[in-house]
Amino acid sequence: MCPPDRGGRADGCRTVRAARGTAFGAVPLAGRSDTRAARVPRQACWTVMQSGEICSARFSILGPLLVQGDNRMISPVRRAVLTALLLRTGRPITISEFAELLWDEPPASATANIRSHLTGLRRDLDGTQRGLSERLHTYRGGHCGYRLHIEPDELDLTRFAKAARTGRTHLLCGDLDAAIASLEEAITLWRGPFGQDLPPTRWFSAHVAGLNNARFDAYQDLFTACILADHTAVLGYQIESAIAEVPYRQRFWELLAAVHCIKGDASSALDVIKRCQALFADDLGLDLPPGIEAMRAAALTWDSRKAWRLVAASVQSPRAEDGSHLS
Repeated sequence: MCPPDRGGRADGCRTVRAARGTAFGAVPLAGRSDTRAARVPRQACWTVMQSGEICSARFSILGPLLVQGDNRMISPVRRAVLTALLLRTGRPITISEFAELLWDEPPASATANIRSHLTGLRRDLDGTQRGLSERLHTYRGGHCGYRLHIEPDELDLTRFAKAARTGRTHLLCGDLDAAIASLEEAITLWRGPFGQDLPPTRWFSAHVAGLNNARFDAYQDLFTACILADHTAVLGYQIESAIAEVPYRQRFWELLAAVHCIKGDASSALDVIKRCQALFADDLGLDLPPGIEAMRAAALTWDSRKAWRLVAASVQSPRAEDGSHLS
């Protein structure tokens, strides 16, 4: 491997430091945050899309439910039924399973209600695109159930999982440029939090928690790749936006402190660590996480290379050697 420098790879290697526009969330924060979680601005950090750039997936669940870009499906129960079918793509769902997904304690009328909503769902699908209801297959006999037939690329969740997985692989292999591109692609598919209008049943709640955590995992990988690739111009601002949504995700605090430390702004890095320490102590009764304690030691000694190495230690990257490309 050619030795890296601050601006790209050495002679003979493909340059990977091309400037990038912001492709992931950025919502202005309302002033300086206090150390208490209650005072962290609860701003969303959704992807900033270019004008006219809408997810082209036929079915979109990463945000408000859309079918062919249309959200006119009014009935919340039908939206929940369709979401369940999309989450269980390729596998039939029986009426009894639908009842357990939609209600923790199904009412006596559950079977009749579900059949009625499935009939209505067919009408809604045809109203969006003629013939789309033919994708909803009915299976009769011993395993009577319903299955929605879709191709993998027709669902935004499948696209997101593939792009996030690819980005993570590139990050672990040290191909930072490719990692950033794939992770930006993954995050662009999100239009809002998943599951805001779904019934709060155990089944749906598990999916809401899992998918929203997967989104922040992708952000975490993207922030890490940007730091290692020295794409940090507005990165602190973007990490702050993410922290506003999930203030107890300790890795985001580590990465935010690292951004300031690597830039040589030890004061801002220590301020971030102070806010984190107060938040974890006051709200959770926890000491400062070890990773953030290590970042504080780097800030106190003005050691930008150590801060970079601490970030690199979270990935097995050929480029994550000693941070010698930092000035």
